[in-house]
Amino acid sequence: MLKQQKDYVLHTVEERGVRLVRLWFTDVLGNLKSFAISPAELENALEDGMTFDGSAIDGYSRIQESDVLAMPDANTFEVLPFGDTMTPEARVFCNIHNLDGSPFDGDPRQVLKRNLQVAQQLGFDFYVAPDMEFFYFAPPVAGQPPQPLDAAGFFDLTTTDVAGTLRKQTIRTLETMSIPVEYSFHEDAPSQHEIDLRHTDAMTMADSIMTFRLIVKEVAAQQGVHATFMPKPLEGVQGSGMHMHLSLFRGDENAFYDEDDLYNLSPTAKAFMAGLLYHASEITAITNQTVNSYKRLVPGFEAPVHISWARNNRSGLIRVPIPKKANPTATRLEYRSPDPATNPYLAFSVLLAAGLRGIKEGYELPAEADANLFEMSDAELAKLGIAQLPQSLSDSLRVMEGSSLVFEALGEHIFEWFLRNKRSEWRAYKTHVSQFEHDRYLRSL
Repeated sequence: MLKQQKDYVLHTVEERGVRLVRLWFTDVLGNLKSFAISPAELENALEDGMTFDGSAIDGYSRIQESDVLAMPDANTFEVLPFGDTMTPEARVFCNIHNLDGSPFDGDPRQVLKRNLQVAQQLGFDFYVAPDMEFFYFAPPVAGQPPQPLDAAGFFDLTTTDVAGTLRKQTIRTLETMSIPVEYSFHEDAPSQHEIDLRHTDAMTMADSIMTFRLIVKEVAAQQGVHATFMPKPLEGVQGSGMHMHLSLFRGDENAFYDEDDLYNLSPTAKAFMAGLLYHASEITAITNQTVNSYKRLVPGFEAPVHISWARNNRSGLIRVPIPKKANPTATRLEYRSPDPATNPYLAFSVLLAAGLRGIKEGYELPAEADANLFEMSDAELAKLGIAQLPQSLSDSLRVMEGSSLVFEALGEHIFEWFLRNKRSEWRAYKTHVSQFEHDRYLRSL
């Protein structure tokens, strides 16, 4: 099968007249990286990989051990839908290896691959469907706040909805890249939009999210618009989340479904959910990795703050959607705290690791919290045993540092580098004097 796929890639490159093949991968924070090779080098790249200097990539190699190997995954080959039609280009995602062929510890895609193998050893395949939220703004001007393109709200449709046209163009482009879309609509905040991707296996989805973020920005830029996945770009309105719909399958059967259960949740689903809840604070630095992420995770703006679950309560961390017509394959968990600035390879890894820990160790699921938690006092929440997610990047890093689960899921290389990098970000934030402080204190103190 692998040889057939490689032959298909080589045939397509020749048939479509592809002039450059871009090898894609990410750094530890989830920034897309790329270098291009000519079609003449492609066959060699598919067989033996391409060497590059890993010390130039954040979180990769040190200078004295810099060279690493990019091994293209032929299954991810796609011709790019934008650019000069006379000189077509293609892309292929890569796994990064050491020169001896072993997996490179600093490669987020290898981290997810390793965690998926753990699930497969237990008989599970991990599926994900993300709700991708983002904003369209006028091109940014240094020192000026973002300028929305509209004042519309949830599900609004206006005759001058330029962003609606951008969404349609984006969806068409995604479909040419074999990324199916389930829903698309205007979100609640001005100039905020959502495109929901159809569920698929976690590795394919992580690749799709990286492609999605590039396409959204590229299509917008072609129309003179700036698209951003910043979690909280505007004050006073909701931020952008990336709610993740999660499920485990055994072959074609949904391991989360049980027709005899009141909620149609299997013991596997309940233990997985219990694992997510128990380890939620430990994994939040990965699912919400920026200082700005925590401006979204506050009460009153539809983002979760409390570590709880319910069937149809959007104030908790995990929601269990009610499937249409009790469809067994649609039974899933919606984990609501992540935002679209996360590295999907690492986020999927820690979510899966937390859920599997719950299954392997038989965690007990807490009682459902179906009240509006935003309206409850701290004392009432404490009485119910409901804790809060970390409220800053610093808090999240402090919890993550002591987590054996996150250490094992990410591996020592990425775990240690991520902590160093994010502590540096927090120090820079702490020493920054903001306009808020000038407005509040400069005259009065």
